Amino acid sequence: MQPAYTDTYYSRTTATPERYPAAAGRIEADVCIVGGGLAGLTAALKLARSGRKVVLLEAQRVAWGASGRNGGFVSAGYATGLVAIERRVGPDQARELFRLSMEGVEIVRNTIDVLGIRDAHSVPGIAKALRYDSRGALKQTSERQQSEFGLQLRYLPRDEVRELFISPKYHEAVLDEGAFHFHPLNYARALAREASRLGAAIHEHSPVVAADLDGARKIVRTKSAEIAAEHVVFTTGGYTGGVLPALQRSFLPIATYVLLTEQAPELVQGAIRTRAAILDDRRAGDYYRLVDGGNRILWGGRITTRTTDPRDIAALLRREMVTTYPQLSDLQVEIAWSGLMAYARHLMPQIGQWKPGVWYCTAFGGHGMNTTAIGGTVIAEGLTGESDRYRLFAPFDLAWNGGIFGRAAVQLTYWSYQAADAVKEFRAR
Repeated sequence: MQPAYTDTYYSRTTATPERYPAAAGRIEADVCIVGGGLAGLTAALKLARSGRKVVLLEAQRVAWGASGRNGGFVSAGYATGLVAIERRVGPDQARELFRLSMEGVEIVRNTIDVLGIRDAHSVPGIAKALRYDSRGALKQTSERQQSEFGLQLRYLPRDEVRELFISPKYHEAVLDEGAFHFHPLNYARALAREASRLGAAIHEHSPVVAADLDGARKIVRTKSAEIAAEHVVFTTGGYTGGVLPALQRSFLPIATYVLLTEQAPELVQGAIRTRAAILDDRRAGDYYRLVDGGNRILWGGRITTRTTDPRDIAALLRREMVTTYPQLSDLQVEIAWSGLMAYARHLMPQIGQWKPGVWYCTAFGGHGMNTTAIGGTVIAEGLTGESDRYRLFAPFDLAWNGGIFGRAAVQLTYWSYQAADAVKEFRAR
């Protein structure tokens, strides 16, 4: 019997039972995609629609990794801010990149509509909440983004914030009414289902063990199969192996943690009186939303460079939840889980062509729901010659992740963020 998904809220509420066979034998294809997360599935679907013969290889199950066990937030932007992107590439290219992130949101939204993915359970609204008074900076930033990009943002002053989030911690927020949150695993499985219907061959439990990427026809090998293709697209993330060392060295696997509370509608809705998701704006902050019809809280937060779960994962997250909402002190945790995201040092996705016929699309940590969609799309466009928009990401290439020193730097940076956040909160009291 094939192993199941990691035990999460999403795996417990998976809508459909389909499985895909492991790859076997000699297979000819136009494109071989390595990685069955949202980026790979988006590319597979677009390429299948264009008539390409696609083979997708997934080491575990479709969307088994971060793609199927994240917070489910779909909003514009990247893991780093617009100002940081401007410093690296200039204002014009930064604006183009931001608009691509907005397009990623619309790709997900339109796909849900076109395919009728009711089990994606899309809910509008994501609020970015601050634990201090920004003295006009938050409102100014939101007004700039409204003016430049047409985002549907609404500033929420302190009184309105505390009517929606019954917590003494929050001072102001911005509600992105064009963003939404959803069930990422059901969405990903619907992508796989549609790509398969259009002729893409999807293979689960087919980890790649070797690849010859130098010839005109690339050869990708699993334990039981050999795939020959003109193009190979690597769309793996935090669980990437060593088949393409340049890719594995270019980002760090970072763990994040999520819990699901017990079912307690009165208690839950007495603390959170909005169906919008909440993104705590602390750089070391939390993200959470109501699920199961508003009866439970899905709460995520904390990051670490360790790739094994701490024993007290549920207790750590629950402490954050109760500190924010003391009235939830009696609310119990039903399950907790973790997942590995891929973060590059520049905090941008890595999207491009490594050599002729070899493409990469990865490092979506922190903002993957929109960037996986646009990443898979622009790679498919580049491969077919429809556009060269993937080149906009060229300044954010496969830079070395720093190895063990990179891991230490990331963890130290996260701890420094936590300290800075604590100082801001203390001053706001």
